[in-house]
Amino acid sequence: MMDFINGKNFRIIILAVLDMCCAALAAFGALILRFDISSIPEGYYMGAIKSLPIYFIATIAVMAVFKLYNRVWTYASLNELWAIIKASVFIEVIIICYHVFVYIPMPRSYYPLTFGIMTILFSCVRFAKAIIKSVGNEQNKNEVTNRIMVIGAGSAATVLIKELKAADEGSQVVCAVDDNKNKKNKYIMGVPIVGTREDIEKNIKKYEVDEIVIAMPSADLQTTREIIRVCQETRKPVKILPAVAKSLTTSLSKEIRPVNYEDLLGRDAVKVNQKGIEEFIRDKVILVTGGGGSIGSELCRQIVRYNPKKLLIFDIYENNAYDIQMELERHYPAASISTLIGSVRDFDRMETVFKKYRPNIIYHAAAHKHVPLMEKSPNEAVKNNCLGTLNAAKLADKYEVDNFVLISTDKAVRPTNIMGATKRICEMIVQTYARKSEHTRFAAVRFGNVLGSNGSVIPLFLKQIAEGGPVTVTHKEITRFFMTIPEAVSLVLQASLFAKGGEIFVLDMGKPVRIYELAENLIRLKGLKPGVDIKIDIVGLRPGEKLYEEILMDEEGLDKTANKMIYIGKPLKLDETVFLDKLDELIEASYENGNKIKELTEEICDTYTITDN
Repeated sequence: MMDFINGKNFRIIILAVLDMCCAALAAFGALILRFDISSIPEGYYMGAIKSLPIYFIATIAVMAVFKLYNRVWTYASLNELWAIIKASVFIEVIIICYHVFVYIPMPRSYYPLTFGIMTILFSCVRFAKAIIKSVGNEQNKNEVTNRIMVIGAGSAATVLIKELKAADEGSQVVCAVDDNKNKKNKYIMGVPIVGTREDIEKNIKKYEVDEIVIAMPSADLQTTREIIRVCQETRKPVKILPAVAKSLTTSLSKEIRPVNYEDLLGRDAVKVNQKGIEEFIRDKVILVTGGGGSIGSELCRQIVRYNPKKLLIFDIYENNAYDIQMELERHYPAASISTLIGSVRDFDRMETVFKKYRPNIIYHAAAHKHVPLMEKSPNEAVKNNCLGTLNAAKLADKYEVDNFVLISTDKAVRPTNIMGATKRICEMIVQTYARKSEHTRFAAVRFGNVLGSNGSVIPLFLKQIAEGGPVTVTHKEITRFFMTIPEAVSLVLQASLFAKGGEIFVLDMGKPVRIYELAENLIRLKGLKPGVDIKIDIVGLRPGEKLYEEILMDEEGLDKTANKMIYIGKPLKLDETVFLDKLDELIEASYENGNKIKELTEEICDTYTITDN
């Protein structure tokens, strides 16, 4: 019983009781208005009393039919008022029919009076909160602590402004702007539309704006980025209603968040074949090497959603592995997850995992990826990247794994540094085993930088900004491709479905981003001015660093797939016997820690050039 009257049901009961009270007041209030309270004819008085049960039943029934017990009255509008009027008409019709049927004579003026009183009382009950809040807002205008400008005057902005008005948390929307010039000097929910994006700065001053909210979830990314940049120039805090809020629910205000670097570097939403991925992964044993890293952990997050038979998280760093294990077990308590500590360099350790669990699919994400550090320690890059991939590929072939997917990088294209060269060698390992394996489908997925990954430039810039600068950029013209980690991983999973063996899948990374501009935007995101509040220093290219990165080697060509964001690079021809012999020599040299490592790497990857350290 207590469960029934809790929450929503309790609210409905209270409304129903108030409606019955309103109906009773209308029944007798009409007689009081028609006659003096002391001179109401007894017959009419008794008729009203006899009619009360019908008033109660009709009121509850009609209000339920018109769904007036399950509306959100905080955001009520003329539509709700019209529903109340229609409900009152129906109630009155029922009362008239009852009086005619049982012959209860009442004065003709009684019926329009009861209708009017009911409509007013029903409306007051439901709009009381909004009325009180409105009166309170008028009285407390001087108490506003946050004056907001809304960018946009469409349906999302309308709902958002209504919610912000109802919230009564010291914030007030004082003006709006929209690029539709026909809307200028008009009003949206009582808020003046004061111009287009060109008028943002002057109206910031005129209306003493404290905060800007961009409410244009359906706008294209280029428009959104341009408006963000205009808003940043005002040095006011900028928030945004993201595209995920396009549904226009009654909680848009909760979707508002500060603008972040993803909004500046964003792209159209990545679409993948969810059903196909689920069929691919469901009831399979999935092994993710490097499962605690930025890419590996996101792979685990997405894989577990597709109901694998078992997810194996393999990583040498126990803290990272433990963190992702705890996260997944908290959100997916029914999932079968095993976390295994070990190194991909250790063939025997890896073989015990393959023997025990017999994985069906492997996502090989374990790798060293920091360019300058690998230049200083090339032996470690070879051990982890090349030997680790070779061990995983050998075991995948030996234990007849269905699919092996290597996580590669754009730095494997015409590599000029050790890290890129070792990743290119990893791709060559995958291509070699794809040709020789009779069961396993080997493939690689190549993409550029991912936003916020471990060791990426964005966390470094944010740390430098937090420390007061300077922000260090290696070259003013340096560019990089960027994609969010969830986007990249979802495309990796999608590419897995297309693998037949030997492919290097290339992800569409969009347009390259100038790192210098990225630094400027990150500074502006913090409400600071580049070059004034935070200095940007040009420190010179690091060893092995390119100005421009490529995604695809010219020799590879490019084939389309069923997903417009995934392409296939045709593998290069190579002498597998010669390659494997040189690879063994390279791995052996890595344990000698001599300069021969770079020489052998140069022999395998002819675009790699030894640099002085």
